[in-house]
Amino acid sequence: MDGLFLYKMIILYMLDRIDEYTLTNTQLNSFILDHGYTTLFNIHESLSELIDSGFITVSTIRDTQHYKITNLGEEALLYFENRLPNKIKQEILDYFKAEKIKLKNESEIYADYYQNDNQEYTVECFIKERKETLLNLKFNVPSRGLAISICDGWRSKSTEIYDYLMNQLLGNS
Repeated sequence: MDGLFLYKMIILYMLDRIDEYTLTNTQLNSFILDHGYTTLFNIHESLSELIDSGFITVSTIRDTQHYKITNLGEEALLYFENRLPNKIKQEILDYFKAEKIKLKNESEIYADYYQNDNQEYTVECFIKERKETLLNLKFNVPSRGLAISICDGWRSKSTEIYDYLMNQLLGNS
């Protein structure tokens, strides 16, 4: 099996099996490099070709790339999945089982910011559960430093903030 083909199949299989979540560049690299399948260069070349072919999409959140399989990618995987060795499939499933909570938290609780038309920064903080958005806070702050600080603190404080808001809105002070 051609090397790049194998790496592409690993990536598609991983993205297909992660369900509704996305995988970051770091998460994909970590699995593939830790198992010694290939080099970082080959991973990036495979990702680039998958994006160019329309098999996966990429979105950037706070300088982190998040990958998701497309319908076209699912079709390609369905056609070629039998060429991916069962040993590799099992290693992927074991990785997801071992890292499930971490992977879920990294894709369901996140924050990002951007500079708006008023030369301030808009911060968006999300809590998602599968494909549903549970909470989306969006507000402006006067500086990039504040925006970064809020984004950095969101993951560790999101549950506490969500609970507080729900209690206040439901009158459970």
